[in-house]
Amino acid sequence: MKVVALVGESGTGKSYRAITLSHEKDLDCIIDDGLLVQKNKIIAGKSAKRESTAVGAVKRALFHDDGHRDLVKQAIHERNVQGILILGTSERMVNKIAQRLGISPIQEYVYIEDISTEEERKAAKKQRRDLGKHVIPVPTFEIKQDFSGYFIDPLKILRRRKDNTIDVSEKSVVRPTFSYMGRYTISDKVISDLVAHAALKIIGVSKVARIDVVTGPDGVVITMDAIMVYGNPLRVLAKQIQQQVKKEVEYMTALNILSINITVKSLVVLS
Repeated sequence: MKVVALVGESGTGKSYRAITLSHEKDLDCIIDDGLLVQKNKIIAGKSAKRESTAVGAVKRALFHDDGHRDLVKQAIHERNVQGILILGTSERMVNKIAQRLGISPIQEYVYIEDISTEEERKAAKKQRRDLGKHVIPVPTFEIKQDFSGYFIDPLKILRRRKDNTIDVSEKSVVRPTFSYMGRYTISDKVISDLVAHAALKIIGVSKVARIDVVTGPDGVVITMDAIMVYGNPLRVLAKQIQQQVKKEVEYMTALNILSINITVKSLVVLS
């Protein structure tokens, strides 16, 4: 197996450049902050960016937990991985990761200073320091459930192949994180108010009678009773409510909406 390491200080843009470098080095997998990524998909692992402390994040990135390590080792073996790019802040860190996963030795070290300019690294550090932005080298739909409650911005990257065609890949920018902007919570009352506000924008909805919000680690389940205006197609109206509520609540809160259950309690006739 070919193993290459990308080494650089935290926040200097390693994750941003990981996909491009893996293509250039003909590597089919990336190990970044506790995740095993292959072809823009998370194959195994847990992200260190979800940890509540800096110490916990370091342990997660180093596969300190045996269960976490074993799942990633198994995935590497089952998928017959031929090449891996390991990201880390030092040679010592990437070597420790390679040893924990049983993929030593590392054949090549690439340093972030070799593939980026000083201005680019300064800009990346500013994004991390001032805005708490972290890049994960997978599309947003891959991490949406795991990062419910974190603001996630898609980042599309255009890359020209050797045959002169264009390849489009997507990365995700995640914020806030434990070390910069801290954790935040959104009360169920705020979510209920947002749901009611969004639902009442739909023509044909007279009143929202009840809203129940259940928040879990993977996202939110919303149950609501609505009073509709007589004469409207109820099934169509309910679908419009679901779409509007999902759109506005996810945009305003960054929560992952798992389901929106609507019961039509009664009809009213407008005079």
